[in-house]
Amino acid sequence: MKQRIITGALLILLLAVMLWLPDWCMAIATLICTGFAVWEEYHALAQAGHRVVSWPTWLALAVSLPMTHFLGVKVIIPLLAGALVAMIVQILFRPQPELTDLSLSALPLLTVALPGLSLVALALVGQKAVEVVLISLTYAVPLLGDTVALFVGSAVGGPKLCPAVSPKKTVAGSLGGLAGSVFAAMIVCGIAAITCNAATLAKLPRWWEYLLLGLFGGAVGQIGDLFASLVKRHSGIKDFSNLFPGHGGMLDRLDSVLFMAVLMYCYRLFVI
Repeated sequence: MKQRIITGALLILLLAVMLWLPDWCMAIATLICTGFAVWEEYHALAQAGHRVVSWPTWLALAVSLPMTHFLGVKVIIPLLAGALVAMIVQILFRPQPELTDLSLSALPLLTVALPGLSLVALALVGQKAVEVVLISLTYAVPLLGDTVALFVGSAVGGPKLCPAVSPKKTVAGSLGGLAGSVFAAMIVCGIAAITCNAATLAKLPRWWEYLLLGLFGGAVGQIGDLFASLVKRHSGIKDFSNLFPGHGGMLDRLDSVLFMAVLMYCYRLFVI
């Protein structure tokens, strides 16, 4: 537990430093972390015996920063669609094409690369204060929700949430996690209200939007956590890697954050 707490504190400190640095530093760091997570999921699927095609995903990640810089964040969808088509073509022309290989090749593209590039897009908002608030929400909402869910679930117990996927998670823990996620969103709201000027606040969520982002963000974060557990159960592994002592791999840390990133990307694209 001590090692887990120390590693978690160091990761939070690293995130704070990256938020303080210029936006391109955060974008590059996010892309590197996404690369680790993509490798972990492809590696897990390969261990399960699937013949995955991964190079289109890697190519999409490699060209994402320059294309986003020159063409804007909306380029993410056609970029990933092109990668998916490349996977389809390669598997179609195999001597023994299998639909399972195609679906599992696309899985990291859609569940890790897409959310990771959504997080990169949040780092390239163009206004530092807005970037910090949006990324803070993306991390704080699911991570505090995970923490509260762990303590509430352990203390209260009760009916299981999804025993076929994650036997330890409880309904009480899930509800506590949602409350923790909403609380995290309102903390970010309060800090933004104190530190940002009127012009910046006009570009940020209103208080009730923070509330909704906390609630729905907490829910999608829990779905991301359960999905990662399903992949690990399918692949017969406990953690995706040993990258972080006491915490597992990159994807073990970012599973809920990545799903939250898609929600925040959609919010930025259609609301702000």
